[in-house]
Amino acid sequence: MHEYTSTARVWGLSCPGFPEEVSRARRWTRDILRGSPFAEDAELIVSELSANAILHTASGRESGVFHLAVAVSAQVVAVSVTDDGGTGTAPKVEHQDQDAEHGRGLGMVSAIAHRIVVHDSEAGHTITAELFTDVRRGGHPC
Repeated sequence: MHEYTSTARVWGLSCPGFPEEVSRARRWTRDILRGSPFAEDAELIVSELSANAILHTASGRESGVFHLAVAVSAQVVAVSVTDDGGTGTAPKVEHQDQDAEHGRGLGMVSAIAHRIVVHDSEAGHTITAELFTDVRRGGHPC
């Protein structure tokens, strides 16, 4: 293989921080992953992370945006959402009571994804959810 090529494919999309953009992000993800066994899970993850970006960060303010990335390789499907920041703390997975009205989003994402990575910077937060294509029982890659 040539040193500048790989078998991984990466797509990116930037969306204004409007609630209706969450459905566009979902459709975009579904279109990219059409035919993949991970399409529905990735679509749900993107929907939750995009909604969180709009509701809980500067992405939902005037002129706010959120950015999506979908990376697909033979080993993993990774979906990332980057927000505009504006919060004092990085997002974290919290396991809330099933009846809680808020705070369950990342817990739900962590139940679907095999791994979640949160990257915090001055410019915002990036949450990446990874779905491994070959997983043993217990959620660990082979």
